[in-house]
Amino acid sequence: MIHPPVPHNEKERLKALHNLNIINSDPEECFDNITELASYICNMPISMITLVDETRQWFKSKTGTDMCDSDRDVSFCSHAILEPQNFMEVEDTHKDPRFHDNPLANDGDNPIRYYGGMPLLNSAGMALGTLCVIDTKVNKLNEHQIKALKALAKQVETLFEARYKNFLLEEARKDLDDHNTLLKDFAGVVSHDMKMPLANMVLTADVIKKKYGHLLGEDGKKYLDQLKRSGLNLSDYITGILNHYESEKLANTATEEIDLHNLLEDIIDLLGIEEDCEINFPKKNVNIKINRAALEQIFLNLISNSLKYNNKERIIIDIGFEKQGDFYVFTVEDNGIGVKQEEQKEIFKLFSTLSILDRKGNKGHGIGLTTVKKLVTNLGGTVKIKSELEKGTKFTFTVQAT
Repeated sequence: MIHPPVPHNEKERLKALHNLNIINSDPEECFDNITELASYICNMPISMITLVDETRQWFKSKTGTDMCDSDRDVSFCSHAILEPQNFMEVEDTHKDPRFHDNPLANDGDNPIRYYGGMPLLNSAGMALGTLCVIDTKVNKLNEHQIKALKALAKQVETLFEARYKNFLLEEARKDLDDHNTLLKDFAGVVSHDMKMPLANMVLTADVIKKKYGHLLGEDGKKYLDQLKRSGLNLSDYITGILNHYESEKLANTATEEIDLHNLLEDIIDLLGIEEDCEINFPKKNVNIKINRAALEQIFLNLISNSLKYNNKERIIIDIGFEKQGDFYVFTVEDNGIGVKQEEQKEIFKLFSTLSILDRKGNKGHGIGLTTVKKLVTNLGGTVKIKSELEKGTKFTFTVQAT
């Protein structure tokens, strides 16, 4: 018996094999279908997808045998991978000097007398194992059978490549989840730690203006007002970040039955509206079972936007509701500034800001509508915008009914 030599690229080959993350994996139907088909086409009792590691050949899939692996030193596939591009056929193992005294070829009950194997390559051309067929008697494949076996081997290679890409995607997803968790934690810690100093800064500006405004003059008061506005804007920005990263928690809270008009009244009270504003509720009040906390946050963001991005003396906001099949459909429509057509597709992206200023001359932070979309998506719905400059904006969002 001749022991198979080690391939010249063994280190790289083994690395590619282990990167596939397939050794000792569970059986998979897609591979089993191929070995069954190979056995049928080649009219052989045994067919296997083998992978050759440091010390053994392991069978990812097998038909016609109960074996799970065998020593690499006696394996036929370890010889086949030495010529990655070629089909290896041994018509009679007893007449081949490599295998005539091989223990597998001389097994009293199930001797391997015929072997045909096509190496399985990765995208870099390294042989990881073989798709092989085996018989307990002398045999030979015809031209069509060999061609079919090679085609099946290509299918196995495609499955290996898809598996590897899926593995990389899963690793990337885990890495992204880890980074996202760190970002959430960082945003939460930093935001909470910054809110108190900002509140102190705003309060201090008010105190200084009240106690020492007469000494500062008009310019001094103006600077204090700018300082206060900057503090309030940054505080709003931080609140938006916190709401965005905590939106998943809101979406996971329990559903409850609510009175829609009562919910909207509570939201208006929370907003403390000072502008001349008319808010029209849905004509027909309804009781619906829904995630109250998430819906409240969605309406807070949308109504707040309708108030801020409005240059009319009298702000008008119409809120609509209807049930369509398995979904609740809500609308929030205003007579505000409107959004440019080219900006509408970007409006739901995090930190994407519009070219327009709000009612107080401030630029938005690009967080509120991203939070709305995230909440709506987590509630099984969609959100869309319809807007025309100087005429107003209408947001329509759906929530899956429970």
